[in-house]
Amino acid sequence: MSTTTTSITAGVKEILSAHPEAKRDSLIPILQEIQEKQGFLSREAVVEVGKALNLPVSKIYGVATFYNQFRFAPQGKYHIQVCRGTACHVKGSAAVLDSLKRELKIDSGETTRDGLFSLEVVACIGACGLAPVINIDGNFHANLTSQKIPGIVNQYRKQG
Repeated sequence: MSTTTTSITAGVKEILSAHPEAKRDSLIPILQEIQEKQGFLSREAVVEVGKALNLPVSKIYGVATFYNQFRFAPQGKYHIQVCRGTACHVKGSAAVLDSLKRELKIDSGETTRDGLFSLEVVACIGACGLAPVINIDGNFHANLTSQKIPGIVNQYRKQG
């Protein structure tokens, strides 16, 4: 067992120990805690939860994949959320998303090979007056066009 796997398993066991009488109805809160602590749900974490709650791994994956809040891979250093709400859609967020996909060479839900960027499509960021808008780790970029995307991405690349 690798050091990373050992630390993941230890972290999951610590979370599970805080829920000694946990049953199936505790699954979502436990998964949320694991993701909050580790950034995503690893295979090892899902297996440990299955053992603790006496649930098949397939059932846990079924529940976790139903909710788009759960991730199965680590996020990039810079997590980009692209708003696809009505105002952003009307003002061209599809072109912004396409430009991001081309620039980063990833699709929504993926992380770049270097671990620098991850991309997520969200229903609404709540900044409709700034449409179209993206959020990169709490920094909003507003009134976007696909032409502005390479410059924004390069600013973050320079920061490393």
